[in-house]
Amino acid sequence: MKMISYGAAEVVTGSCHYLETKNSEFLVDCGMFQGKNEEKNYEPWDFEASKIDFVLVTHGHLDHVGRLPLLYKDGFRGRIYATKATIDIARVVLFDAANLMEEDYITRHKKALRRGEETKKPLYTAKDVRNMFRDIEFVDVNYDKKIKITKNIQVVFKDAGHILGSSIIKLTIKNSQKKIIVFSGDLGNKHNDILPAPKIIKKADYLFCESTYGDRIHKSFKETIKEFREVILETLNKNGNVIIPSFAIERTQEVLCALKDMYKKGLLPKGTKIFLDSPMAIKATNVYVKYHKKLSTKCNKYLKKDGNIFDFEIVKYTTKVDQSKKINDIEHKAIIIAGSGMCNGGRILHHFKNRIWDKNNTVIFVGYQAEGTLGRDIVNGKKWVRIYGEDILIQSKIVTINGFSAHADQSELIEWIKPMKNSLKALFLIHGEKEKQIIFKQKIIETLNIKTHIVEPKEVIGL
Repeated sequence: MKMISYGAAEVVTGSCHYLETKNSEFLVDCGMFQGKNEEKNYEPWDFEASKIDFVLVTHGHLDHVGRLPLLYKDGFRGRIYATKATIDIARVVLFDAANLMEEDYITRHKKALRRGEETKKPLYTAKDVRNMFRDIEFVDVNYDKKIKITKNIQVVFKDAGHILGSSIIKLTIKNSQKKIIVFSGDLGNKHNDILPAPKIIKKADYLFCESTYGDRIHKSFKETIKEFREVILETLNKNGNVIIPSFAIERTQEVLCALKDMYKKGLLPKGTKIFLDSPMAIKATNVYVKYHKKLSTKCNKYLKKDGNIFDFEIVKYTTKVDQSKKINDIEHKAIIIAGSGMCNGGRILHHFKNRIWDKNNTVIFVGYQAEGTLGRDIVNGKKWVRIYGEDILIQSKIVTINGFSAHADQSELIEWIKPMKNSLKALFLIHGEKEKQIIFKQKIIETLNIKTHIVEPKEVIGL
């Protein structure tokens, strides 16, 4: 039996892990590369898509599901296993990605024609996504339920606490001998306000573990909320505006929850207006409400008391373009939540163009910024941005608040791994930038004394 990572090896995005047993070929995730590695999305598969028997999906983020329609286009007709919430989120994510790629292609194609050049076509279209959901069997799985996929392969999905529906995948494979292989997926920050903590796995032979924040310790959630409130109030009290680039899934819901808490406690200045300016985030928020029983006790208390979880009087959901443009007319005390979370597209760019040059405003980054994205450049201190052909000086205050992260930090990862210590034959690090993985590997060896290996792209690992 072997495993090869065709994505999320020494990088965070592009999750795609190929496993071959005596009788089966399958994938754990099939995600899109983001940031500096985006060109890899256009590379041919290193396996035959038509020979993949099934795909196990850890969760619905683009970097874990984004190439599923491409796999389908190239001949895959097997089953896809995921929680029902993950399937619903993936539907939102994939249609949004397809529409953005098509819109981007139209713009780039026109410019290329004027230069006498050709343009790469979208990886897939909305039609491809529709066809995939029509033709492929999506199997809804429940947490903690054993599923016999083949005679030799059994799988259990465990709550990863990362985003709604996210899963740890525990495989039991019987060939000449029984082996337990665990893929952590992305593990959640157990101190968040929205989801329960990741489930503990007590026994595994081989663990493939994420390492996104393996080099650091997050601030406590209490400190995070305190800092968030202070930054918001400092900006609003000087009649400035707050711009929050936010991921549509999980981060947006956490931010809305934190703002609702401020509003309910009377902390927001009079005249504050809040805008959720992201059609995708609005759709994702509706999915969260649909599966409210999977959310925290706090969320369900809000639902029981207010009739909703994330909504409150001063929040406006803007779905249409003209509604989004009208936000520009508000000069003071606006809090604008918009995508994309890494600022590599979406409505956030329009808000940057209109506000990031103003010293009274603040940009709050609440999520991971991949290498090669505009968000990473700004966080790293970039002074100028080029948006829609115009160079703009960054004069707004730039603040990063990592405690909102939907990822476990180094100490939480170590704590999660520890119960498997005595059974593990080897631990493999995936889903992380290499320099951070080196730090995390050393910490694991020092703390747990487990044989640990950083998985290289396309490295063949025998199990």
